[in-house]
Amino acid sequence: MTTIVFPGQGSQYLGMSKDFFDNFNIAKITLQEIEEYTEIDLKKIIFENENNKLNITEFTQISIFTASLMIFKTLLNEIDLSHSNIDVMMGHSLGEYTALACSNKLSLKDASLILKKRGELMNNAVAPNISGMAALIGKESSYIQKIIDDNNINLEIANDNSPKQVVISGEIEEITKNKDLFLENNISKYVILNVSAGFHSKLMMKAQLELSKEINDLCFNTNEIKIISNYDAKISNDNSSIKNSLQKQMANKVNWTDSVKKLEEIGQFKIYEIGPGKVLSGLMKRISDKFDINSINQISDIK
Repeated sequence: MTTIVFPGQGSQYLGMSKDFFDNFNIAKITLQEIEEYTEIDLKKIIFENENNKLNITEFTQISIFTASLMIFKTLLNEIDLSHSNIDVMMGHSLGEYTALACSNKLSLKDASLILKKRGELMNNAVAPNISGMAALIGKESSYIQKIIDDNNINLEIANDNSPKQVVISGEIEEITKNKDLFLENNISKYVILNVSAGFHSKLMMKAQLELSKEINDLCFNTNEIKIISNYDAKISNDNSSIKNSLQKQMANKVNWTDSVKKLEEIGQFKIYEIGPGKVLSGLMKRISDKFDINSINQISDIK
């Protein structure tokens, strides 16, 4: 059986999935359908980066979602891929919404609209230039957490991406002033990220509560595909559990390392990363060398 993983914010690039759009009618139909639901001109954003919207959170998330859906729908309709051959799906942050749409746990309309709302809420959750994120390279999350706790640093782990890559989140002032402290504690690299806010932290709590109310009203469909949730890295086919974890995702840590370890634990070794970039493939290889991973973000990747 196969596991499909979907990328999150930061994987976007100008023209992503355009070769699928140009060559497969199902990709065109998928993009047009999401445009109709969201009332966003996604073609101009994804293929032209109109007004730099591709890098504005409000539009970035729905754009990556759309690019991933175009590829997945093409594989499903034109290539030898079937839902019956897929056992597990998961995604990194916004990618979890892509997983829910591609698994048919959520309708394309519901997934598109809730993700549009999520992007808007996250974009507007904190005033500009107040908060941010930094990537710390070289140590695992428990090591980073001990530095934070021992020094009473007002920052949170936002993404536990691999045993060697952790992203922290919080106020810019706190991120900047503690850079040297982290480097003095054997962090090999400290990179302040170009993001609009401190995502996956308590700064997102108000936005999370608002989104949670809307998630609560969504109708989740029952099928055989299991989901591994970012919030707790648990695998489930129970819609109430999947919904509950999704409601807690925005203001809490993305447990990617534990999610990938869960795949290893249940013997899911055949992995396809579908969507722009190859970030997740790289991270997963750093977590375990047991996976057979293929990344598909352009037609030439299809074997």
